[in-house]
Formats: sequence, C-alpha cells, structure tokens
Amino acid sequence: MPDLPLIARARAHAASVAFRTPQGATTYQELLDRSAALATVLLAGAADLQEARVALLAPAGAAYVAAQWGLWRAGAVKVPICLTATEPEWEYALTDSGASAVMADAASARKIAPLCARLGLRLIDIDAPAGPAGKLPELTPARRAMILYTSGTTSKPKGVVTTHAHIAAQIESLIQAWEWQATDRIPLFLPMHHIHGIINVTSCALWAGATIEPFAKFDQPAILERVKADAYTLFMAVPTIYVKLIQALEAAPAAERAAIVGGFQRMRLMVSGSAALPASVHEQWTTLTSQKLLERYGMTEIGMAISNPLRGERRPGAVGQALPGVEVRLKAENGDIITAEDTPGEIQVRGPNVFTEYWGKPAATAESFEAGGWYRTGDMAVLETGYYRIMGRLSVDIIKSGGYKLSALEIEAALLEHPDIAECAVLGLPDDTWGEAVSAAVVTKNGAELALPALREWCKSRLSVYKVPQRLVVVKELPRNAMGKVTKPAVRGLFG
Repeated sequence: MPDLPLIARARAHAASVAFRTPQGATTYQELLDRSAALATVLLAGAADLQEARVALLAPAGAAYVAAQWGLWRAGAVKVPICLTATEPEWEYALTDSGASAVMADAASARKIAPLCARLGLRLIDIDAPAGPAGKLPELTPARRAMILYTSGTTSKPKGVVTTHAHIAAQIESLIQAWEWQATDRIPLFLPMHHIHGIINVTSCALWAGATIEPFAKFDQPAILERVKADAYTLFMAVPTIYVKLIQALEAAPAAERAAIVGGFQRMRLMVSGSAALPASVHEQWTTLTSQKLLERYGMTEIGMAISNPLRGERRPGAVGQALPGVEVRLKAENGDIITAEDTPGEIQVRGPNVFTEYWGKPAATAESFEAGGWYRTGDMAVLETGYYRIMGRLSVDIIKSGGYKLSALEIEAALLEHPDIAECAVLGLPDDTWGEAVSAAVVTKNGAELALPALREWCKSRLSVYKVPQRLVVVKELPRNAMGKVTKPAVRGLFG
C-alpha cells in the first residue's frame, strides 16, 4: 500500500529518535505504530473517512504527531485548534469546518468535553490505550490534508485548505533551502495550530529524520539549560522570543552568559519568522551571539515563500529571495507587474506550495487569486538589490498620509532605536488634514515617561518629517495573538 509522503519518510528513519523529553525517547517506528492504532480507533470499522474533518487539540510532542498521522492515515482532514482559545473560538472552528470528531490529550479532552457533548461530536483521548492496528485506506497526495484557520485579526478566521501534496512541497522547499539533516536537533515550543510549528519545525524535522525536543510552552530557563548543553543544531522562534532572550542574556552573570552564548554560537542555523524582525533586534542578536538570524516570509496560505539564504548574506530588515520551487512577483496598484527595483507592489505567489481554497468560501477564494494561479498575499514589498523587504499589510501596515505611502514597519524599526522604547506598534489613524496620521503605541523601558514633542524631535534626525509620529500613546503592553504578533486592529482601540 503506498504511503503518504511524511509516512514514507518516517519509515526510512524507523529506528531513529523522533522526540526526546526528560521522560524518555520516542522512535519513528513507535510513532508509526501508535498512529496506525489511532487511525484504527478513528475509523471504527469504516474503510476510509473520506476527508471527514477531525479537530486536533494537544500540546506539541509525540502524542500530537501520532494523532496527526493517525487521522491522516484514516483518510481524515486535520483541523488544528488552539490550546488557549476560548470555547466560542473552538466552537467556530468546529462548526465552520463541519468537524465530526475531536482528538485531544487527556487534559485538553476534559476541557473540551462539554462542548463536544453539546455539538454531538465524538471525542477521542489520544493518551488512552488503543488496540491493534487494522487495515488502513489507500490514499493519494492529492487528498485534502488540513484546514488551518488564519489568525482572523481583521475578520472571522478563514479555513485554509491544503493537500498532502501542498504540505510535501512546502517541506521539500525548506529541506533544500535550509539543508535539513538527520543529525539535526531542534526545540519545539511554538503553538501547534500555526504553520510555523506544524510545518517549519515539526514536519521538516520529521521529514529529515531529525530529533525534536518538545516543550508545552516557551520555558526559557529549561530551554537555555539545553542550549548550554549543546542540545540543538537549529533554533526557530518569533521576534518576541528573541527580544526576551536578549534581555535574559544581558541580565545574566558573565559566566552564565558566556555558557549560553557558546551554545547559540555552535548552532548551525537560527531562524526568525511569523512577524517582522526589527533590524535592531537582528543586529543585537548578532552582537551578543555572533549568530546572524535568518529571516523568512510566509503565511498560512502558502507556507514559506521567501527566505534569506543559508549560505550567503542575511540582510537585516529583508526577507531574502524566493525559495526553491516558489515563484514570486510584485504587482503595482495599476495592475503592472513590477520589474524595477525600489518600486513597491503587492507580493503574489505561485507554486505547488499554494493552498487550494478557503473552506466553504468560494467567493473569498476567487478574490484571492489572479489569472495563472497567482495568490494575492495582501502584503506590500519592495525589491532592493535582489532582496525583498516587506513594507507591511496593504490594509494595516501601509499608511497613506499627505500623499505619501508609508511603511509602518519602517517607522517601527526606527522607533525601536529610541533608548526609552522597548516595544512599539505604528498605524495610520483617520485625519482630516493628512488622510491618515502616523500614530505610535509604545511600551517604554522600566516605565520611562515619554511625551510626543520629545519623541518627534528625536525622530526628525532619523525619519523624513512626513514619517514622524503625529499621535502617541504609552501603554504597559501591546495586544498580541498566540504567535506573539501584535494585533493592529486592537492597537487602534488604544488611542480612544
């Protein structure tokens, strides 16, 4: 019986360790055996689940992957849902996808059981004993594999549908670009309802035959102990985590700092993604650890599309060049395809990595594609000496002020150089004179006071006058989603 791509790869590494925790190790063969047993439980005598949607609610680890592979091997479509979501958010994903069952670890099963009972959904505890594996259906890579819900920062989340072939293409592109090896070792602390954790870390590692050390969350002390012990060859995180690590290193005693830095220095690759990495953070990390972070660009609908090179210049403030197998172009507002550098346009992507559809939303799907299969990302970028630099979301991070089209990300990067600013978010607010006024919400270091006149004066030597903030609010923290990305619509409410 032919295997799905990830399952076939796992068979090639059967005796190797897939997951390692303080409690023990799990081999690839054990994952295969457990997933077959869970698939049999899920099938419950049926020959093939025929793309029935099955939700998965569990922390990162061997049990999660066994359940994921199990539902796939039963012919189901995976609907990952967020561990920390509210019950209404769970209900939306379950009802919108038309899920027929939920697979959850024991702790999560107790939490979601009342909702499953109310919706009439079957609930399977993935930690419970399972019987022997039975006959499993024959599947092809063209089958739907996953409905992954977008963050929904501007509207209700949409379910992004990918096939097994799409997932394989996303993985193979990164395996080639970042030179994954069976000898690689990586920590996993990213949420497992997001493409960063599902594809970039877990699926790439397991495709390569590498070893994953899972954490229920970003446990900084435990992870830094493992870094000191040279436990990892790769490290992938979001910018917020790198900021926290910088703060921890700067606060650590000299000997402790040197030991941790040594562990980071010996890694072969460190990657940042899921949100823009400020150039100042990139440079701080290099100064502290000698590691040049590799920033890349992707999204739920396309996997990863653009990346700084593993071998070559990793440019602060840029996301690099198109990944293997992926086509990228920029399109101007007037419909022209941009061929010149330094001219902003919308990023459009085409390739075997691009999703099929938004679940149950044919109109939204049609609006997102142009002729020839080009997906409209809604992100603006500019090409600078061969590297793409993201300017921001068309609707959120592009500010139209006084006839200028400004990048909120550029202004944020400048503000982060201010000695009293720890975090910031910039957006455009309606203004009768300017159309939109550049507005900044900031978190100051150690509660420092910051007034708009002083900030504007400081900015004038660093930003063109039309980019200098016209409104300022100082807050204790910025609103963020589960991946640590600032939610701009919520920031808008901070200005009253």
